[in-house]
Amino acid sequence: MKIKYLYLVFPILLAACSGNDNKSDAYGNFEAKEVIVSAETQGKIIEFKVEEGQKLEKDQIVVFIDTIPMSIQKEQLLAQKQAIASKISSIKAQIAVQEEQKSIIGTEMNRVEKLYNDNAATKQQFDDIKGKYNVLEKQIAATKTQITSVSKEIKVIDTQIKLINEQISRAIIKNPIDGILLEKYLEENEIAIPGKAIYKIAGMDEIELRVYISGSQLPNVQTGQKVKVLSDKDDETNQEYEGEVFWISDQAEFTPKIIQTKEERVNMVYAVKIRVKNDGKIKIGMPGEVIF
Repeated sequence: MKIKYLYLVFPILLAACSGNDNKSDAYGNFEAKEVIVSAETQGKIIEFKVEEGQKLEKDQIVVFIDTIPMSIQKEQLLAQKQAIASKISSIKAQIAVQEEQKSIIGTEMNRVEKLYNDNAATKQQFDDIKGKYNVLEKQIAATKTQITSVSKEIKVIDTQIKLINEQISRAIIKNPIDGILLEKYLEENEIAIPGKAIYKIAGMDEIELRVYISGSQLPNVQTGQKVKVLSDKDDETNQEYEGEVFWISDQAEFTPKIIQTKEERVNMVYAVKIRVKNDGKIKIGMPGEVIF
């Protein structure tokens, strides 16, 4: 009977030893690069038809925010600009009249000056016509400054229109990355305000495995190192991926309760992130293992 028990126990011990040889060096969970998309302008959401779990492409238009109030404001500014611009035409016409008057008075002044030089006109006559000419020159200069003032008003209006156009463009929200829509924070007909989150998306083409290693393992791990990453394929087998270490924490921390490390208990550990190309089978939060 003892011999029979020995035959039964021996294969079990052999399997246990074999399993220890293939034991992973560190354990953790898969994470993805998450981006929270927020509103940049205020208004009612008039279109937001994507659903959670849906795959979105980069630059895909996802959300439309109502821009009618801004469009009305823009029309008002355009009308105001047109009214101000009409002043410039009126001022230019006024300057043209003054220039014509200046030309006539200039001709008359030259004639009186010749008469004065020939003693056929008095100095008073010459001074009077010259005074009129000088006054008209100053009037023309003053009128021209009105064009500068009106042009500055138009520039201010153009700046306001540019700002409105920018606000309108921000009311059309484009998706920033390729990924999966994880969560919607607002729905159609709800009010978006600047800075308020609308949805969260995660890039899934490349995923990260965060594991924790002990101080004794730390010298054997470095950034850029190629490693073997394992994820659960089924109850008995693992799916194998190639990974690359791209970040190692420079500060030790206490072992997270949900993490098992190579040793049964380690007081202080270091977080390590490993980049893995995802074939679509790895999901956020799935457990993962790594062999350095």
